Amino acid sequence: MAPDERGGRDLLAEWRGLMDSLVNSMATASGRASLPRELLAAMQRQLELAQDLFERERRVQRELTGRLTAPIDAAFDLLEESAVTLRRQAEALRAAGRALEETASLMKRQAELFERTIGSVRAPADRAKAVAGVDRRRRSSGDRKTKPAGRKAKPGERNAKPGGHKTKPG
Repeated sequence: MAPDERGGRDLLAEWRGLMDSLVNSMATASGRASLPRELLAAMQRQLELAQDLFERERRVQRELTGRLTAPIDAAFDLLEESAVTLRRQAEALRAAGRALEETASLMKRQAELFERTIGSVRAPADRAKAVAGVDRRRRSSGDRKTKPAGRKAKPGERNAKPGGHKTKPG
């Protein structure tokens, strides 16, 4: 029980005890037994109304407190849900990162196998060229093949120009 509720009930109990004492004192002093009983009945009704008032006040305080704290509780609920969502996103990103690392590792292994395959296939051709005395043209790994130049026209031949017009070399 909350301290306010206990305090309110203690106050009512003290009041009831005081009223009982007052009624007993009045009954003894007046000698008329019906007067204290009527007074006691009125006081008991007053006590019941006071108890009802205290209970209503506590109920209103609980309702008011509940209504005032409802938005705060809702905000905390949303924050908790957001934390769960962020955790799930972090786990998904971690899994995606592992998948990307694994993919990169596999692609690197494929490149190594491809390079070894080219080396294995090229070795006999290089030996044959060496026996024949043909130099192998070396390219760095970053060079790209360029498109071979077109055949040059010999003197006296006509070159075809864009648009279909033929001209004599000049």
